[in-house]
Amino acid sequence: MEALIDDNKIKNLFKQAIIEAIEEKKDVVRDLFMEAMEDIALVRAIEEDESSENVSRDEIFDILSGKEGTA
Repeated sequence: MEALIDDNKIKNLFKQAIIEAIEEKKDVVRDLFMEAMEDIALVRAIEEDESSENVSRDEIFDILSGKEGTA
């Protein structure tokens, strides 16, 4: 005897399981989203850095100490 399950029934079961998991484990889901957003931000920062020009260590410390543009 072969059991056939309707595709819509399978989709609905998966949706319900996902909804229940999200409702029961909100903190885990939130942590996963936060990690994903941090990863995306890190990738964007790396890409931005790859296309920017290099500056010297002294230039960085001048900016941090408020000496920017006093050369």
